[in-house]
Amino acid sequence: MSYPISAREKRILPWLAAVGFFMQALDATILNTALPTIAADFHESPLQMQAAIISYMLTVAMLIPASGWLADRFGTRNVFVFSIVLFSLGSFFCAESTSLSQMVLARILQGVGGALLVPVGRLTILRVFPKAEFLRAMSLVVIPGLIGPLLGPLLGGLLVEHASWPWIFLINLPIGGIGCLLAFFFMPNIREQTGAFDWKGYLFFSSGIVLLSIAIQHLSEPDSPWLKFLLFGIPGCIGLYAYFWHSQRKPHALFSRKLFRITSFRIGILGNLIARLGSGAMPFLTPLFLQVALGFNPTHAGLTMIPIALGAMSTKLLANRVVLRFGYRAILMVNTLLLGALIAGFSSVSNSTPYPLLLLYLALMGVFNSLQFTAMNTLTLSELEREEASSGNSLLSVVMQLSMSLGVAVSATLFSWFYGSHASLRGLQATSLQHAEILSAFHDTYITVGCLSMLATLIFRQLPQKTPSLASAEATPVLRR
Repeated sequence: MSYPISAREKRILPWLAAVGFFMQALDATILNTALPTIAADFHESPLQMQAAIISYMLTVAMLIPASGWLADRFGTRNVFVFSIVLFSLGSFFCAESTSLSQMVLARILQGVGGALLVPVGRLTILRVFPKAEFLRAMSLVVIPGLIGPLLGPLLGGLLVEHASWPWIFLINLPIGGIGCLLAFFFMPNIREQTGAFDWKGYLFFSSGIVLLSIAIQHLSEPDSPWLKFLLFGIPGCIGLYAYFWHSQRKPHALFSRKLFRITSFRIGILGNLIARLGSGAMPFLTPLFLQVALGFNPTHAGLTMIPIALGAMSTKLLANRVVLRFGYRAILMVNTLLLGALIAGFSSVSNSTPYPLLLLYLALMGVFNSLQFTAMNTLTLSELEREEASSGNSLLSVVMQLSMSLGVAVSATLFSWFYGSHASLRGLQATSLQHAEILSAFHDTYITVGCLSMLATLIFRQLPQKTPSLASAEATPVLRR
């Protein structure tokens, strides 16, 4: 049963939810182009800036499971406004940061807001609009989410080159102010009866994924990386095992135990985790590659990234038809191999590569990337029953954020191994270093990341030949990213 609101509120609500979607999508892409410039101001290697990206993604992944419960407990409008305020405050403190450690703390605050923005906005639309109108409403919400990645790299380059890097964060403040004002007047404050939240399971699960991600991030450091890896990795594994043990004994655990008995969900989650390693690495690695290895300025690098978003947008309308025509198993096996090959193929890109060919290559990557995400997400949710949809969608969102953060950490670690010592990494910005060594390290990283992504083919190979129905997936609020 839908929540009753006025016709005017119903018209404005999708655009209000889109404000949150746009803020998060823009922020996810605008920072990548600015990383070398920020790193120079902080006297850090550009690769060390991975911490600013990973800290945000991990915070989002950690808080997503609690977003629905918080909205039901405290009201959708209250939580949505609170999330915009936190996101805007985090953006302000990012702009005021004078060191990497300060930026990481500000990004964590920003991530707390970002973790609630999209899920709460989507949940409100789900509660207000009847099922027959839900897809139309969500189509309005995701439009800004597609525009954000299109504008982000270029806007980031322009602001860095013609203003200063703090403006890539300050631009969120007026957008957040408009969102708060609209939410106060037009978003319903829906509350639902809530049961007891599984705080013990949440603590085990969240601590496990955060500690494991930090462990992988430490592998790129020069001083005792394996010792630091074990110091964080072992408690991380213990945390995840404790959650598994806890979920076997608690009837209403954080994530339903029934989920992994569903073949499509189990394969979809595992496939997402592996396949997104490459897709998560590319938005971080490629702007660095263009600026550090090929010598592009920030604006040029931002312009060069636009074909990826254009290619992804062009595929959105055709992706479901392609999956229905050929089936999940065939599409995911072939597309995973092609996407991994395209990532590895960046090892042939250099200063001698014709620029139009590079743009075409990036557009193709956007096409196959979009098809991969749509197929994986709809597969994962396609056979869930209504009572399992919320838990399954929440776990999928967590895995998406986690795998992207792992992609950043793994790519930075691989580059540090291929390139050499910590001293060399700090000198990555220095012109005296051999260009060929930097280029070779990037090329080797692309090859390895591409091959790692291809391993997901072995997971998708376990899918049955029969294609599950897309109908239930189309009715489920899923992020098609």
